[in-house]
Formats: sequence, structure tokens, C-alpha cells
Amino acid sequence: MNIRRAVVIAAGATIILAVATGCVPEPGSTPSPSASPTPSDGVTPVSPAPTPSPIETMLPDTLQLPERCEDIYSATMLDSLNQQNPPLNDPGVTMYSTENAVGLEILAAGPPSIRCSWGTPSESGLATTVTVIDATQAAALRTGLLESGFGCEDALGGTVCRIEQRGVSLDDVPYLRGETHVVRDNGWVATAYINFTPEGYSEDIVQTLWG
Repeated sequence: MNIRRAVVIAAGATIILAVATGCVPEPGSTPSPSASPTPSDGVTPVSPAPTPSPIETMLPDTLQLPERCEDIYSATMLDSLNQQNPPLNDPGVTMYSTENAVGLEILAAGPPSIRCSWGTPSESGLATTVTVIDATQAAALRTGLLESGFGCEDALGGTVCRIEQRGVSLDDVPYLRGETHVVRDNGWVATAYINFTPEGYSEDIVQTLWG
């Protein structure tokens, strides 16, 4: 089976992505007022300063999912991709951003995601999905990738896992295909590619999304 037919076969399935809603924390209990001091010797008591309420702060590395694919790249990378292998999000490119079973199961559960592809239906292109995941999903994903033969290392502020395959199609055409995954904090960047590996691609996405 050549790569063109493999891409067409992969287009047969559809993953429906839903946006999950967040949880509202329960308000803290209100402290009971303390007794006011009794004036003595003509000295007016000073009221105690109110206790400041807790302020929720977003962790600096928490992923904020962009609404547009253009926003997951730096301006330089976006311009390069538009020159190398346009267009962005051709509707005919339906390849998955991963073929890993654990990864597909997580995506099928409908976490907040954005999928972006480059190229036309052909023997050259890529697909990336940026997904918000929880700690349990992140741990399961790392384990699943390792058990599937991915090489993983601590990098880019999280875990980077890669796998790559080279071969020759039935038409005697050499091909290169693979996947790169970045799992960091509450974010997962999954990319699958065929004969198209832009230099610094995943690194640019991480730098753009996390800074």
C-alpha cells in the first residue's frame, strides 16, 4: 500500500472534539468576628486590618488553548510553513495527529483541542493537535508512548517523545513518516508527519504557547 492510499484510508475515521467546562471552586468559610478591645485609660482601640481573601492565580506554565491555528506558531514559523507546504487546514487532509492507541483514546474522550494541518491530500504533509489534558491523562500518555516504542526524554519543559520510520513504497518511492509528542503541564502537542518535517516545528509551538 503506498502512502497516498494510506492517507486516504486514515481519512475514514472522525474524532469529535468537545470543549469541557471548568469547575468553580467552593468559596472559603468566613471567619467569625473577634471581640473588640475595651477602651482603657482614654486610648481609642485600633480596629484590626481585614484579613485579605485568597487570590486565585494561574500557574505560569498552564496552557491557554488558542482559538485559531495561526496562533500556535510564531510569525516566522507561520510564514515559513505557508511557503513550504500550504495550505493551512485543507479540508481534504484528514490524517490523525497520532496513531497511538492511548492518544486516540484521550482525543476520543473530547478534551479541549485544536487541530491544524499543512499540505494537500498527497504524500507530504503533517497534522498537529494541541490538547488540554489532566495529570492522569498525561501520565497514561507518557506510559503508552513508551510502551509503543517511542523514545522519550525530558526536554522543552516537559517530556518529548518521538518515533520515526523510513521505507520504500510499492512504487519504489522512499518515504519518511513519524510522530512527535510534547507533554508539558496540562498541555499535549501531538504531531504526525509524512515526508514533511519543518526544522524546529514542535519547539516553535512550545515557545509560542508557553513562552
